[in-house]
Amino acid sequence: QDNEDGLEMIYDHIKERSANPKKIATEQGNLTLSRFNRLQAAFPDADYSFNLTPVIEHQRLIKDEDEIKKLEQAGRDADLAFEAGFKALKVGKTELQVAAKLEFATKNRNVPEMSFGTLVQTAEHAADPHGETSDLALKNNSLVLFDLGTVYKGYISDASRTVALGTPTDHMREVYQVVLEAQLAAQAAVKPGITAASLDKIARDIIEKAGYGKYFIHRLGHGMGMSEHEYPSIMQGNDLVLEPGMCFSLEPGVYIPGDLGVRIEDCVHVTENG
Repeated sequence: QDNEDGLEMIYDHIKERSANPKKIATEQGNLTLSRFNRLQAAFPDADYSFNLTPVIEHQRLIKDEDEIKKLEQAGRDADLAFEAGFKALKVGKTELQVAAKLEFATKNRNVPEMSFGTLVQTAEHAADPHGETSDLALKNNSLVLFDLGTVYKGYISDASRTVALGTPTDHMREVYQVVLEAQLAAQAAVKPGITAASLDKIARDIIEKAGYGKYFIHRLGHGMGMSEHEYPSIMQGNDLVLEPGMCFSLEPGVYIPGDLGVRIEDCVHVTENG
């Protein structure tokens, strides 16, 4: 009930099983400081050094067949969202207006919710990979970057597309093709036994060879499942060996300040064969 203290009820339950527990494992990646302080006050003699977060991350790392089916359905729903977003593009419309039409059309097709705030960025605004959808108006002959996801029975999708409104310049086409080549090469290289760092390097080398290496300023990808960013990170320095059932994004990007931003993102799962 609202008038009851849920934490105190949990503490009472623990005390029924062990009057004075000596060790309490905590999921440190999610436990708030205020709740930890209350827990420590209830059990002042306990050892809290064991971090449960890596244990939980590894339990969620390998997805079973049912989980993968849910992720795939979320991906199909994301395709519907992109379709609606592309149709909403019009010179003079703002990024926010495009995002609003996209989300309305998606939910109107019985997709229950977006997995995070839909990102629509155009022209030089797309050069900020961690920016937000704004009231910037769309211009003709410019690029528009979409980043979105949907939720299906607790599992989510996350994908990015960059499209042209009007006619793209040769420079825009060049950057886009470089990012696309990197993204497809990374997809083709996914298989059991390759490391996360090796996968990142495959995409990064293509972008660096084309002369845009300094503009690829984030990791290649991140784990996917019940939350938007799960373990593992597909990035430099991570020697985790990929195994069947792992699910993650592949999202190389080039972000040139004051000019443009291009990102192409799909999520994949590792199978026995690739």
